[in-house]
Amino acid sequence: MKWFLILWACPVILLTGWYGLSYYDMSFGIFMLTRQAHDLVFAVYGNVLGIPPETIPPLVARAIAFDSLIVFAIIAYRKRRAIAAWYRQRFPAVQSAAAGGTAFAKDSSLSSAP
Repeated sequence: MKWFLILWACPVILLTGWYGLSYYDMSFGIFMLTRQAHDLVFAVYGNVLGIPPETIPPLVARAIAFDSLIVFAIIAYRKRRAIAAWYRQRFPAVQSAAAGGTAFAKDSSLSSAP
């Protein structure tokens, strides 16, 4: 699971780091971090895909969000027993009510029986 997270997080961190630095032209003397390289990369991708370059960053952001949801769903599925144990410990009244018990005292004046 650790390698799964590493292999998911590294490209996401590198891409967002490059995008943020190149978008704001914080190059530190490296050409790939300049705004000129940023515009060139998106112009090339736009020409290859046949779409305007301005539409690529939102598409990439949606893809990263969707992939992140899938990754977190896989992690939640694998950790479901630990999550359920934490939930039972955190909210014991909900569990007893779901098991047929009641968390509150019954009031006879509220019952529908005559």
